[in-house]
Amino acid sequence: MKQRGDSLKDDAVDIFLAGVNAVQPGQKIKKHVRLENNRIFVDDRKFPLHDRTNIYVVGSGKASAAMAQALEEILGDRIHSGFIVTKYGHDLPLKKIAVREAGHPVPDENGEKAAEEMVALLSTVGENDIVFFLASGGGSALLALPVPGITLNDKILVTEALLRAGASIREINTVRKHLSAVKGGQLARIAYPATVITLMISDVVGNDPDIIASGPTVPDNSTFADGRAVLNRYNLGSLLPGSVLNRFKRGAAGELEETPKPGDPVFKRSRNILIASNLQAIEAAGSRAEELGYNTHVLSTEMEGDTRTASRIHTKAAAGICQNGRPVPPPACLISGGETTVFIRGNGKGGRNQEFVLAAAIAIDGRENTAVLSGGTDGTDGPTDAAGAFADGTTIRRAAALGMNAGEYLDNNDSYHFFKPLGDLVVTGPTHTNVMDLHVVLVCERWEFPFFCPEYQGIK
Repeated sequence: MKQRGDSLKDDAVDIFLAGVNAVQPGQKIKKHVRLENNRIFVDDRKFPLHDRTNIYVVGSGKASAAMAQALEEILGDRIHSGFIVTKYGHDLPLKKIAVREAGHPVPDENGEKAAEEMVALLSTVGENDIVFFLASGGGSALLALPVPGITLNDKILVTEALLRAGASIREINTVRKHLSAVKGGQLARIAYPATVITLMISDVVGNDPDIIASGPTVPDNSTFADGRAVLNRYNLGSLLPGSVLNRFKRGAAGELEETPKPGDPVFKRSRNILIASNLQAIEAAGSRAEELGYNTHVLSTEMEGDTRTASRIHTKAAAGICQNGRPVPPPACLISGGETTVFIRGNGKGGRNQEFVLAAAIAIDGRENTAVLSGGTDGTDGPTDAAGAFADGTTIRRAAALGMNAGEYLDNNDSYHFFKPLGDLVVTGPTHTNVMDLHVVLVCERWEFPFFCPEYQGIK
């Protein structure tokens, strides 16, 4: 057993970072790709390199710079050229591969220019060439090239409306794929007949390849009808441009060409490899918790839906540990992963992880043997500089001493400004990976901390 930190906060941060460090792109890519005797090996497949073979590296996402770094280390001067597009502030120094930065989660003109540049490059590749596409979370917003008849501003309006409505990433990407000239397998169509090897870091529940970064190089399982159903589900018709609504109407009626589907010949020379996922981060976080002496239980690897509801599930489980030692006895660590959704009711600042923790802080008020941390593995949570936040049974009391009412901050979706003066934001900076979120709940022994475990009171 390793030595615990001086506080539950130290332990929670330690456990969270263990999960993040386990899914760093460099180490993951090197487990799947190697160069040997003038051949590239990708898992069990080998790709001979000929004199006429050019290797191109392109990609989009928050982890794409670190992924590109790893490929440069492996392939070196065999790389002909390429570029990746990542979120502002997530770049890294590269030698052969250029870096473009663009807007996330709402696309911007730099993302549009990057997509145009990628299309121009891949339009020149031939059947002797190999294209590595590096896909990771955020890639969909970062690579934004609307189809003719749809403007970038149209896509921005659609993205903002879906985010405000609380749509899941699966729903958002289903819509975006059918407004794009590159998403949903269309980049593979452009690169064909080159060999396309897609390396993916998943930031979506279920790890579906066509949802990760909206799957520019993989078969699309969604349709225009699916996208139209999403818009109808959230009653967005009156909020969206007529050009968008008309496109989905015509597409659902079969008047427009669909994105390429499984079995399409453009994927005959494609290979898709998932190199990192939330499950790997959860396993590493759980191992670290056990090293620290906690009895560890994984609540879920697919946590999604309303972030306040998800928070309630975790604090109820913590109450069960307090009351009857189930599902595991204290000292206990509950871990889950996934991607929840914030329903915007106010005009504050925050993200789904900070809101998760603020809701939890209210639920565990006075329970000083319980602590909660939730953080994004990419190091960012919503439009903030924090990965997430931490709370324990003293949080509400400490906030009240500063004149802050937790319920008011929660109602205003202002979790960032609640946790900042308390010093309980979790700030890591860009981690250069992205496998959704990690939630960590700690419940210590009675004799370690002042013990108070009232009957659970739900969040209203």
